[in-house]
Amino acid sequence: MDTKYFRSDLRSGLVVFLVALPLCLGIALASGAPLFSGIIAGIVGGIVVGSFSNSQLSVSGPAAGLTAIVLTAIASLGSFEAFLLAGFLAGIFQLVLGYLKAGVVSNYLPSNVIEGMLTAIGLIIILTQVPHAVGYDKMHEGDFFYVNPEGKHELFHTVVEAVNFIHPGAIVIMLASILILIAFDRIPALKAIKLVPGALVAVLSGVLINELFIRSGSSLAISESHLVSLPVADSFSQFLAQFGRPDFSQIMNSQVWVVAFTIGAVASIETLLCIEAADKMDPLKRYTNTNTELKAQGIGNIVSCLIGGLPMTSVIVRTSANINSGGRTKMAAISHGIFLLVAVALIPAILNKIPLASLAAVLIMIGFRLASPKVFMHMWNNGKKFQFIPFIVTVVSILLTDLLVGVGIGLAVSTYFILRGNIKLAYFFRKDLHHEGETILIELAQEVSFLNKAAIKQTFAHLPNNSEVVIDASNTVYIDYDVLQLIKNFAYSGSKEKDISVKLTGFRKEYKIENSQHVVSTNPVTVSEKPVSPRQIENGTRVPSNVLVLNSSV
Repeated sequence: MDTKYFRSDLRSGLVVFLVALPLCLGIALASGAPLFSGIIAGIVGGIVVGSFSNSQLSVSGPAAGLTAIVLTAIASLGSFEAFLLAGFLAGIFQLVLGYLKAGVVSNYLPSNVIEGMLTAIGLIIILTQVPHAVGYDKMHEGDFFYVNPEGKHELFHTVVEAVNFIHPGAIVIMLASILILIAFDRIPALKAIKLVPGALVAVLSGVLINELFIRSGSSLAISESHLVSLPVADSFSQFLAQFGRPDFSQIMNSQVWVVAFTIGAVASIETLLCIEAADKMDPLKRYTNTNTELKAQGIGNIVSCLIGGLPMTSVIVRTSANINSGGRTKMAAISHGIFLLVAVALIPAILNKIPLASLAAVLIMIGFRLASPKVFMHMWNNGKKFQFIPFIVTVVSILLTDLLVGVGIGLAVSTYFILRGNIKLAYFFRKDLHHEGETILIELAQEVSFLNKAAIKQTFAHLPNNSEVVIDASNTVYIDYDVLQLIKNFAYSGSKEKDISVKLTGFRKEYKIENSQHVVSTNPVTVSEKPVSPRQIENGTRVPSNVLVLNSSV
């Protein structure tokens, strides 16, 4: 393992530990699972997944995106132990997906959707932490997308409701923490302190301020209900009793298998999304083997559920906290898991003195970096149709629905603009610029997919009467079946109506098209009095004025 970034990785691991602690507890609480199951998932996600993962930056743990599934599954299966079996089987399913190389799916996620997902997560972090920052801790960390029985989105409803329950002491601690974080980010002398992260100073300051409030009898003092609430074991045996194990007697229960496949699929998709986002944010521009990541997640879920932990995914909140805090290798993720283990085993009572308002300040700053106005301006300047619209649709969709649904909507919009743009590539030309009797060269690209079908069809429909058309596939190694049929139909039938002479050249043996009255196969292509090949055109050979070159590419 690279030790170059050892110190910065430990500092980052400490910050991620502070971020992960309330998230692990909150997600377990929102999932209807034992609180300690969230801590177990966090520890395993750091140490086990971090060790097996190929990603240098992603951090795994219990995910908000799985809370609704977990909550429903525990109720339907009748016991948490039966659910642990489903999680164990989900891990095996992910392991199989890794060996089947299913991770390649992440290569087809457009950057505008990934940017939209990151920005939406940033806004969600800010919105979920605003109530905690002002001392209103009704909503747990896992309730990001919950819609209550009255039909109100819990996230927005809680933010509005928090105005009526403001705690002055929480606001003082939150503002002090934010000022410390900004100072460590802006003041050169503080930035030079490499051993102590600003987040740790902010959290410790929050603890000290609240202790002063308590000891002075001030009304600003924050009560236990607004502090971290970690399970405290009175003895080692009581600590071990917090672990659990799956109920393997439920192995033949079909509902267990349904839950297992659901968790395996959702967890894998969320992980691939996070890995793609992590690679995009990586300052060192490294790429993760997503198949290895699926295997690591599978191993992690197997281990976690075997000892009583929740299933997990790669989590963007912890990952972005890791990157923003200076983490550069997987040691940051592993160390955060070690910090979690040591803390819950040795100093849970001390951790329970941390105000949630201090942790909220740390998370708000992380969220702001993900969803800063600069991101919106950057996407706007990159192009309104192909970049900004899919980006903003993804952001809004995630905020109004959930992560997977929002990303799916963003992908649909992005695909629509890709398809629409593909049709409008250099295929359609104006009739008044061309005259009957000319020679037109259509040079196909290296790969011609179904996405080119509409564009090529448009080209054929607007060819001038009595012209000579040369379709050259010399550089083409793949032609989609539908496109090949389109070319055949045009050559045999469509060209007769306009008395167009079609010449085909360069088609591979398996794509061979027989000659007909209007179809002539030639090699090389003759489009004027002198032969003009596509290679000559690429090399700058003067093309006769009556030759039009159209490049068909995806």
